[in-house]
Amino acid sequence: MAHKSSAWLSTARHAPQGAVLSQGAGKRRASSCSTALEPSSPPEEERRAMGSRLSLDDSVRVVIVGGGFGGTAAASQLKAWAVPFVLVDMRDAFHHNVAALRASVESGFARKTFISYSATFGDSFRQGRVVGIDPTRQQVLLSDGEELHYSHLILATGSDGPFPGKFNKVIDMESAIQAYEDMVKEIEKAERILVVGGGAAGVEMAAEIKTEHPAKEVTLIHSKIALADTELLHSVRQEVKEILLRKGVRLLLGERVNNVENLTTNQFQKDMVVRTEKGTEVAADMVILCTGIKINSSAYASAFGEQLASNGALRVNEHLQLEGHENIYAIGDCADLREPKMAYHAGLHANVVVTNIINSLTHKPLKTYQPGSLTFLLSMGKNDGVGQVNGYYVGRLLVTIAKSRDLFVSKSWKTMGQTMPS
Repeated sequence: MAHKSSAWLSTARHAPQGAVLSQGAGKRRASSCSTALEPSSPPEEERRAMGSRLSLDDSVRVVIVGGGFGGTAAASQLKAWAVPFVLVDMRDAFHHNVAALRASVESGFARKTFISYSATFGDSFRQGRVVGIDPTRQQVLLSDGEELHYSHLILATGSDGPFPGKFNKVIDMESAIQAYEDMVKEIEKAERILVVGGGAAGVEMAAEIKTEHPAKEVTLIHSKIALADTELLHSVRQEVKEILLRKGVRLLLGERVNNVENLTTNQFQKDMVVRTEKGTEVAADMVILCTGIKINSSAYASAFGEQLASNGALRVNEHLQLEGHENIYAIGDCADLREPKMAYHAGLHANVVVTNIINSLTHKPLKTYQPGSLTFLLSMGKNDGVGQVNGYYVGRLLVTIAKSRDLFVSKSWKTMGQTMPS
């Protein structure tokens, strides 16, 4: 259930990569240097006073479905306000998937990208799979039969996509870390690596491999002529191409792979042949898919069919409430909003929703969410990158300092109140 896709200064369409520092979410505009998991918060004394007042009412209980960037941001803020909540996720750890691609090429890095939920949220975390929602009874049903009553519901189910950009298996944290360590070894064995997909995830994947293993032969195939996301400036997309060419990545643009189903992905297999619709053949020892995301709608699709957009996201109003349900909110990738699916946006959504839950309980006006101007940073390895800030091109130095060096992993550990492993 973890997000998005998929990017906080992070990825569009494929949550681990790309980046957003957008301006203007809600009536109070977000600072361009803030991050998704470090939302602005009220003074401690105000939070303590209001939180204790709210917690006296036993009827107040917020259930959050999904522990990605949006869900954990909402949970952290509710915890700070002392508002009773339960965070539900199928897995036992938050995945900082903004850094997932680096974790697949650099040994030891994966341990920095998984953070235990229970160590942060204690009894307010429930590991389980949501199989149904009853808005009339205000209950969330888990696969083990447990029913969770809610006064307010936050849907933050996120999206899934190909590994390694997304981690889709429901296994324990140590096994998940090992899956990335295994990927590191597979990449080390392969001399010819082919990346399918040239969006934000694909270009960052190719750059990470070439940065860690400059001698390897890396080919990127993309169905479109221009790389990265369509929202980006032409100059940014062109620089992405130039960076990859400087690193020695072979680009096959305007071509679509037509034998993916016959290929082994994410594993070393010598002398595979990748074919495109135009008849081009590429020999590869490893194939990595970076081809987009799918909204996780299974938890809510049957309950809110009338609110579903065509892609499975939920239609919301300007307060991020589901249409027809004032006490139910959707944030992150599963909210149907006209903006890229990025972790930073999910954090802004969480700010608005938590504020609105508190305001609804204290009879104050609700805050509105308004997608703002786009800032998007692409990390092209540890020491390179390119992007745009509010419509202006930014180059290697700024992007490297802002994102590329640690991909914000330290911020997630700080937000979760835990010490990051060295």
